[in-house]
Amino acid sequence: MRNAVIIRLIQTIWATLIFSGTAALFLAMTMSALWHLRWVRRLPALETLVPTDSRVRCSVIIAARDEELRIEQTIRHLLAQRGVEAELIVVDDRSSDRTGEILQRLAKEDSRLQVKRANVLPEGWLGKCHACHIGASAATGDWILFTDADCWLKPDVIERAVRLAERDEADHVTISPGTVVESEGAKAWHLLFLTSLVNWFSGVNRDRSKSYMGIGAFNLVRAAAYRQCGGYEALRLTVLDDMRLGLLLRRAGKRTRAFLGVDDVECHWGNTVGSMVKIMEKNYFAALDYRLWLALAGSVFVILVSSILIFGLVSGTAAGIAASLSPLSLILPAAILARRVGWSWPCAVCVPFMFPVFLYALLNSTFVTLRQGGIRWRDTFYPLEILRSGNAR
Repeated sequence: MRNAVIIRLIQTIWATLIFSGTAALFLAMTMSALWHLRWVRRLPALETLVPTDSRVRCSVIIAARDEELRIEQTIRHLLAQRGVEAELIVVDDRSSDRTGEILQRLAKEDSRLQVKRANVLPEGWLGKCHACHIGASAATGDWILFTDADCWLKPDVIERAVRLAERDEADHVTISPGTVVESEGAKAWHLLFLTSLVNWFSGVNRDRSKSYMGIGAFNLVRAAAYRQCGGYEALRLTVLDDMRLGLLLRRAGKRTRAFLGVDDVECHWGNTVGSMVKIMEKNYFAALDYRLWLALAGSVFVILVSSILIFGLVSGTAAGIAASLSPLSLILPAAILARRVGWSWPCAVCVPFMFPVFLYALLNSTFVTLRQGGIRWRDTFYPLEILRSGNAR
């Protein structure tokens, strides 16, 4: 009888410790996010930034493939940029639709637009990286902006980014895209995604020595810094080329600034949860450097924590219930982010319930990549062994 009481007491102590540790984990995540949010802001308004001494020339590079639905509006938004001397270099990456025809028509209307065609993909290159390399090689600007064919920029955003870079003596400015979503679930996904990046924003904006960041929707790089760090020549087989460009710049000793895009950089992609899972199919396993053990370890950890939360809810103990409710604390930083991107705060309530979807997206990315033996991107297949050997780290 006495032994049974002792065993039960030990089990209770262990359960309390596990529940308390789980609650502490989520509270620590929340406090960390709130701390880093101090450095997660929008790009400052033009009137708050000191003008540059001379008119800056900026080369805008787009790698376009089968973008007939949005490419014309994207180009017109870029041609409407104010305060900088812009040249647009659009590389038609083996498009099979009307993308090339539309670009040629626009180039006849405005001499600032150059159109180049990549008919063949050389061995040892990803299509997008090769197209960006072609565009950057032809750039004549003081700055080079890499952006996507489906991103619409406000007329003053390049000028503001350049002024900010000059003020902070930075060589790289990156901006996360604002998105037009169709449901509260999609908003929650994007909020959780942004929450996972707040320490990256914070790190580069505080000049932390090991921090880097880059976002494909808006990667503005000083041309001299781009060439010094190796540029796309060093990223030829890197799926996460935008983020790793930031890594190359950090290794070269360059300073980065990162901001929330909201309506400054508007992208019409990932407007449903299902589409985001599909988009991340090639990315999440790549973010783990194609390491299966890391994907499995992360999955086991998430499943274990989820199991603890469920057991805590049915345990009837104060510690168990506290653990089960602790993920709700993440609503607070998500609500702050929602306000900063122009959404109402109630969509943040769904954020804690997006963790299983993120886990599914990771497992789906890992499974699909391993099943295929690589990734299919822009209608080209790239074997896994080549991606592993050529990935910039």
